[in-house]
Amino acid sequence: MLDILLPSLADGLLLGFVYGLAAMGLTLIWGVMDVINLSHGPIIALGMYGIYLTFTNLGLNPYLAIILVAIAGLLLGVLIYGVAVHRVINAPHLSTLLATFSVNMILIGIGTAVFTTTPRNIDFSLGSVTMGPITLPGKRIAAALAALLVTGLLYLFLYRSRPGKHIRAVTDNRAAAELMGIRSSMILALSFGLGTMLAAISGGLIATFFPFTILSGGGYELKSFVIGVLGGLGNPLGALLGGLILGALEGIIPVFMKTTWVPVLEFILFVLILLIRPSGLLGKKS
Repeated sequence: MLDILLPSLADGLLLGFVYGLAAMGLTLIWGVMDVINLSHGPIIALGMYGIYLTFTNLGLNPYLAIILVAIAGLLLGVLIYGVAVHRVINAPHLSTLLATFSVNMILIGIGTAVFTTTPRNIDFSLGSVTMGPITLPGKRIAAALAALLVTGLLYLFLYRSRPGKHIRAVTDNRAAAELMGIRSSMILALSFGLGTMLAAISGGLIATFFPFTILSGGGYELKSFVIGVLGGLGNPLGALLGGLILGALEGIIPVFMKTTWVPVLEFILFVLILLIRPSGLLGKKS
């Protein structure tokens, strides 16, 4: 049993880093502006297609193409904020939900018209790595390392750069930040762009080892909500921890029962966290 459990757990943990990165984009936007981004799923899917198109048409290594996907995701996020979110940012939460849900439907509609719903995959291999009884796909290891690198860069940006400090100031108290001369509208646009960028990057990494369609992002959006609540909405470090926990569950559960039980148990965990600790594992207690 242990020979099966350890490789499955390790594989799930590697996937958990990428899940955590996806949730980080969702939780960053929530933490800065109290907006639940319902366009998160199709943005993840667009990240998948970004890697697919650059790999198949340009022959670019998927891990180099991530840079282009990141830039495109940042610009798309700023555009979405300016067009759909900025005007309703101070309105009741239902307004921002409807705004981002509208963007969700537009992106899915355009994506379906352009790419259809035929599954795609990226024919790319990095071999495997064997450590004792554990053999892991090279692509999973590379994706986990890329997710860790992006997380580290995000931390440095938020805590060492001037725009990052402005983001944290707006998160703590938007009115006080504006009194100090910080242009909150620009910071909110940047924050939404960063959250979108993280979603696109995670989608690009996921595309290197799973088939996908334009509808695939919906499943990862739901996982991001579970992870965000588990780790604590608004806490990027909590998103990474939640991603590892969810990845570990996805690795362990199929060893003992059918894989069809995985989403059921994930959402049972989601409900339990809401009931027992709504602020999440690393969130502040209310």
